[in-house]
Amino acid sequence: MSTTTKKVTVTAVAVGLGLVALSACGSESAGSGGKDDSKSVTLVSHDSFNVSKDVLKEFEKQSGYKVNVLKDGDAGAAVNKAILSKDNPQGDVFFGVDNTLLSRALDNGLFQSYEAKGLDQVNSQFRVDQGKHRVTPVDSGDICVNYDKKYFADKKLAPPKSFEDLTKPAYRDLLVTENVATSSPGLGFLLGTAAQYGDGGWQGYWKKLKANGVKVVDGWEQAYNEEFSGSAGGKKAKGDRPLVVSYASSPPVEVLYAKPQPKEAPTGVATGTCFRQVEYAGLLSNAKNEKGGKALLDFLISTKFQDDMPLNMFVNPVRENAELPELFVKHGVTIDKPETMAPKKIADNREQWVKSWTSLVLK
Repeated sequence: MSTTTKKVTVTAVAVGLGLVALSACGSESAGSGGKDDSKSVTLVSHDSFNVSKDVLKEFEKQSGYKVNVLKDGDAGAAVNKAILSKDNPQGDVFFGVDNTLLSRALDNGLFQSYEAKGLDQVNSQFRVDQGKHRVTPVDSGDICVNYDKKYFADKKLAPPKSFEDLTKPAYRDLLVTENVATSSPGLGFLLGTAAQYGDGGWQGYWKKLKANGVKVVDGWEQAYNEEFSGSAGGKKAKGDRPLVVSYASSPPVEVLYAKPQPKEAPTGVATGTCFRQVEYAGLLSNAKNEKGGKALLDFLISTKFQDDMPLNMFVNPVRENAELPELFVKHGVTIDKPETMAPKKIADNREQWVKSWTSLVLK
């Protein structure tokens, strides 16, 4: 879920996980990270970052730092921009680099070492780079195809359950996904297909998907809120695609912000199309306010922030004692067997896979 908080309007599910997950645009800050101001600290993130005002104010009161949040687009674009500006960063902490992009950030020296307070309370499966602690795990989520329940009920058509289903004629011209070169959930979906079909099979799968009319847009925000027919909170007119690459935790968003709230989520999840995403934050290598950045990282894995996260970013907390809200549990979907991939395999293959996918799908 990446979650990916998927904002205080349904315009940013994302999980995020993201996720997200999730996806993106613009600046939301009262200041900039360019000033060496010990009384303020700047968090650079993808567009789906969100936190309750009272929770953030409590941190500001206790720490003495004013937090500026700079939202910088979809996760993929935000990470790329952070790498390009690493010598003179926009802020002090970056949040939103996930396991699909982590090696790119680490290989480019984006972060400096810091072991956040409370890391021992984070589930060990999410901890990486433990020798150097250049990143801190913050949330996890599953990138999955979501479907518009009403569309499929009206058509008397069963929604897809698996990657293979998406290539069938019954689902022709129904799916919208994100560009893998610019979007974290788009890349996660690609990796899910690579995990499912292997190095020698994923390209053949995408040829089938292309032939079946898959639509590709730049980022999650556009895919979910403009192209997906099941989104209730998009700023633009509803789209006509009843299948979208989003997050397993997206359905609770549609319940939380609907007026009145429905008893059941209007969207569902194709549970056989999921890829596990983990999002991290790190202290930027040339941060102007290192002390403030460290305090902010401590905050991101504190019980207060982790408990607040599910109904703001619609992703799963990584802290073991975090509590999940009833609405999130009731309407979210637990994925028991998501596709996963070892970080080294992602690092070794990502750039070539993205290049191959671009040539195959976009040309």
